[in-house]
Amino acid sequence: MFGNYLIGLREGLEASLVVCILIAYLVKTDRRDALKPIWTGIAVAVVLALGFGFALEFGSQELTFEAQEALGGSLSIIAVCLVTWMVFWMRRTARHLKAELHGRLDAALQMGTAALVATAFLAVGREGLETALFVWASVRASNDGTQGPLIGVLLGVLTAVVLGYLFYRGAVRINLAKFFTWTGGMLVVVAAGVLAYGVHDLQEADFLPGLTNKAFDISETVPPDSWYGTLLKGVFNFQPDPTVVQVVVWVLYLVPTLAFFLAPSRSGGRGATSPAPVREEA
Repeated sequence: MFGNYLIGLREGLEASLVVCILIAYLVKTDRRDALKPIWTGIAVAVVLALGFGFALEFGSQELTFEAQEALGGSLSIIAVCLVTWMVFWMRRTARHLKAELHGRLDAALQMGTAALVATAFLAVGREGLETALFVWASVRASNDGTQGPLIGVLLGVLTAVVLGYLFYRGAVRINLAKFFTWTGGMLVVVAAGVLAYGVHDLQEADFLPGLTNKAFDISETVPPDSWYGTLLKGVFNFQPDPTVVQVVVWVLYLVPTLAFFLAPSRSGGRGATSPAPVREEA
């Protein structure tokens, strides 16, 4: 559940920061008349992300077992690629995010209402679609027959919304550079588990070999239905009997990705620099 909470918090907070920057800029420049198109674009982006998530969940139920595993494995790998790109993108460009969004918003203000809706939609929609895909893959990977994974995601998103509002009001200030570095690193660990699970799906769909070639089996030591087995699966997508291919893929992804992500940036620091999305007075 913690892993899914982390996904909802991290992804939701990025979208919240974008919304804070857009709204604060319009308030500061006394363009409150443009708030309605911005909220319209945000609402459309949220509806699209939810629709995408529902389509993934209910559309896959009509497929055969092999097709479900092939689809789940493929989308899990795509989700890992997207979330990996996202954490590195935020690490590299967060310091310029505010100025970039302001520039887009200035151009949209000159073009009219439709451009404002499109700007908000594109700014939030990308985050929403990435979140929907990765959440679906992660919940599927850590599903233990309960609503725990989904509840974890929802709690994370709600926390992100509350933090976003508090940022805007100026009630909360945290070191966003450290926040995105730590959560980004933990998200890479979660993504490694999702990737391994996706590989297992492809093995079950006969797309990859080695389904019966186990790297180890500690099911008796760490029973999947025990509290600690459930905890490890919920946080790290841990599997007590992975295949050799799963372990190899997990190591080849996790070690270099985490090393590159935590390496000092060229500017001399680690992680992203705070975009300072606090309230700006008109």
